[in-house]
Amino acid sequence: MIYKILDRLDRRFPLPRANAHCDIPCGIYDPIMAQIAALTVVRMIDLMKDLEGREAVSKLDYHNSMSRYIAIKEEHAEKAKQEIRIIWGDYFKSHHIEKYPHLHEIVHKIMALGSKVRQSADRQAAEQFVEAINEFAQIFWETKGIATRRAKAPYAPSLELVYPVLE
Repeated sequence: MIYKILDRLDRRFPLPRANAHCDIPCGIYDPIMAQIAALTVVRMIDLMKDLEGREAVSKLDYHNSMSRYIAIKEEHAEKAKQEIRIIWGDYFKSHHIEKYPHLHEIVHKIMALGSKVRQSADRQAAEQFVEAINEFAQIFWETKGIATRRAKAPYAPSLELVYPVLE
């Protein structure tokens, strides 16, 4: 009953509506989760290749480990893509696109490489995936006026990541 009353009032005296990109527009975005997920993809490929050369591993252990590495590789490739989609769709606005017109191209490249690394064990493609996400992270931090630096991750596979310089 109360809904009907409010609905009638709303139709008779419409008020401007507020819209947000989500239920809780928190404004907390950071590409580091995508970067770590992409590093995980490279690491899983390395572990897959290492396992391939082991002759002492039983078939059961081999298949158990290999299937786990593959599952994690695919999960993290998708996680990286999802994190990029969220930032790209929710954070970046038209004024960012005007300043960085190649942003759509970078995002498309990330999506394509993310699919490729899910479908294969191509380490070079996985490294390109990390680098494309680094390019995205560089732009992201520039839009916030935060300087960045490149440094090797302190864990395997020790690839470079873009980090914000926070004081």
